[in-house]
Amino acid sequence: MPAFRPRLLCCVAAALALTAGAPATAARAEADPLREALFVGNNWDGTADVIASSGDFARIGRIDVVPDKQQRLAEINADPVKWVYFMAIRNSVGEGHDQFADDMYSTPDGRSVVVSRPSFADVVSIDLATGKLNWRFPVAGYRADHMAVSPDGTRVAVSASTANTVHVLDITSGRELGSFATGDKPHENIFTKDGKYLWNMAIGDVNTALDAPWLDWTKGDRHITVVDATTYQPVKVIDMRQRLDAIGLKDYSDAVRPAVFSPDESKLYFQVSFFNGFFEYDLATDRITRTKTLPKNPATGDDRTTFVNDSRHHGLSMRPDGSKLCVAGTMDDYATVVDRATLQEGPLVPASKPYWATVSGDGRDCVISESGADQVTAIDFATGRKRLSVPVGDHPQRVRLGHVSADWTGPSS
Repeated sequence: MPAFRPRLLCCVAAALALTAGAPATAARAEADPLREALFVGNNWDGTADVIASSGDFARIGRIDVVPDKQQRLAEINADPVKWVYFMAIRNSVGEGHDQFADDMYSTPDGRSVVVSRPSFADVVSIDLATGKLNWRFPVAGYRADHMAVSPDGTRVAVSASTANTVHVLDITSGRELGSFATGDKPHENIFTKDGKYLWNMAIGDVNTALDAPWLDWTKGDRHITVVDATTYQPVKVIDMRQRLDAIGLKDYSDAVRPAVFSPDESKLYFQVSFFNGFFEYDLATDRITRTKTLPKNPATGDDRTTFVNDSRHHGLSMRPDGSKLCVAGTMDDYATVVDRATLQEGPLVPASKPYWATVSGDGRDCVISESGADQVTAIDFATGRKRLSVPVGDHPQRVRLGHVSADWTGPSS
């Protein structure tokens, strides 16, 4: 034992020296307790509201997600091609508005939030303490869209919708870890819960007026791409056109929109363009097993060209125990909770252009973003009835669970 004592003492001394030399701010950050929160992206005004994840959903703070707005606009104005795409986004998918906050996730330590910004064609990390950028990653092409974060919180995947590409980034540094090709206009991304696979849904062109069923072929190549989440090599391609045709639904779009797995990941529930309802897809048999058509709002016409970005219903979430689904009926101005066993819907909860559906931190509520009313609304999974609404910023879209420091109330700047 005595022969090892000098080495042991040296190691202890070195460890103490390293501890003493560590930045105090980093040490405090590691010790900071975290608070679960919901991040609500206000796409048109370039902010994110951070609210309590359950209960009263009270606002905790607000973030400016475009602190570099003037710099980005100057770059766009200096590049004719970028300017054309910027204006095209404003006048098509943006409905006359710029799109500054499509999707977002906080880092596991609650110190930063990562945001995809369609009009700026990038992903940025914003320091929650200061409101300043940590890093910026310009995506391929000219528009960034939906994201997904890996189960361990270390990687974020983002759809580069005009480049038919998904980038996978290190969430801390913004370094690209890999990328893969998709169908036309990649949209939703979902990691499997074991982190082994990443699913991407390509929705094709949703901004044309060629919306009649017989013109569906003009919308592009729409399919699901499943890749190995380590190598980013494709392992499977699923074309829902073939599966829809097999059950006699040849006039239905195969553009898969929001989707959610069952808890055991044996079933995928998904929405498609133009349809007021959703489908159940069985992974083992590779077929659509059930179709749920939801009520139409009599005030909503059947003119497909009036549906925002081709989506009649856009937003789908599942109660953690898998017993209930929550559906955002975007163009029909309601949301409803559906029993998963029977597919019977509950009360139709009036909502103004609900754009997304997620689950509260305690799992009791479905939380929808009402983009037409600038609020988020909680619907009780057990009763299917509205509990409350809270105001947020202009045109809320994605709502994601995340974390902030327990004492955080907004950036210091």
